[in-house]
Amino acid sequence: MKKIVIFCGASPGFEAIYKQQAYLAGKTLAQRNIELVFGGANVGLMGEVANGCLENGGRVTGVFPAFLSSFEIAHTKLTTLIEVETMHERKLKMHELSDGIIALPGGFGTLEELFEMLTWAQLGLHQKPIGLLNVNGFYDELIAMSNKMVSAGFLKEPNRRMLLVDTTLSGLLAQMNDFKIQASPQWITPERT
Repeated sequence: MKKIVIFCGASPGFEAIYKQQAYLAGKTLAQRNIELVFGGANVGLMGEVANGCLENGGRVTGVFPAFLSSFEIAHTKLTTLIEVETMHERKLKMHELSDGIIALPGGFGTLEELFEMLTWAQLGLHQKPIGLLNVNGFYDELIAMSNKMVSAGFLKEPNRRMLLVDTTLSGLLAQMNDFKIQASPQWITPERT
């Protein structure tokens, strides 16, 4: 993987570990010569992950919707900043530029981005590895909910396994490098589970 998109919060969260791990994620990508692709803002965890990469000699591409300039401030020290019009264009461009996807802690926007990438993979629209960095147990309930989707018959187990999970970035990157998609794009019916 040469380029990884990281989805994460425009807020820093209340616990210092979130900022620390976001910065470390950017630093680790720089050290492994993997370009960071992200939402382009200099606030919250987005700013931390970008700074971690930039301050350690990495390359960073930001994709920033112009209409967000009143809420988020575009990072001015990026290798490349691409301005787009809509949130959908932002996601699509980040997807096009990346070889893999990682979600750090965040809010609704982070989850929406993550689940759209998972849905596209489930439908066979891409075969990129998708990882969840479960910092400080942040995503424990989401992981449990994903497992419940399987046990309740709304998600096939091969599709659930598309979401790679680890508590460390090095462990997550190892899983992503070894990943081979086994999506099952068939619908679940009582006759076919």
